[in-house]
Amino acid sequence: MNKVEMIFRQLVLPLTVAVLMATLFRTIYMDGETCNYFLAWILIGFPFGIGKMCLWLVPTHYDLAGTIGIVFLNVLVGGMIGGFVLIWQILKGLSCIVSIILRRN
Repeated sequence: MNKVEMIFRQLVLPLTVAVLMATLFRTIYMDGETCNYFLAWILIGFPFGIGKMCLWLVPTHYDLAGTIGIVFLNVLVGGMIGGFVLIWQILKGLSCIVSIILRRN
């Protein structure tokens, strides 16, 4: 994998997805002039953590209310985990850029 592709995968792509999610859900986590940071954390981190979360809690053999509850729990916990995953990916991408710059000199 060349350097440009590595930077794109580790930094540019996650930041683009995070900015897109922040733009799409701005009306949900903004209440007038104030920001609900917890809700923003969940909504922006959702695509980064929900993939693994749905593997742990699969809503089977529940009624409608139980299934909706399990799906909501998946979204909530997946969004919280995804926020940490997003920060980790950004730090990994920045360290990749720093290592490329240091190797060049």
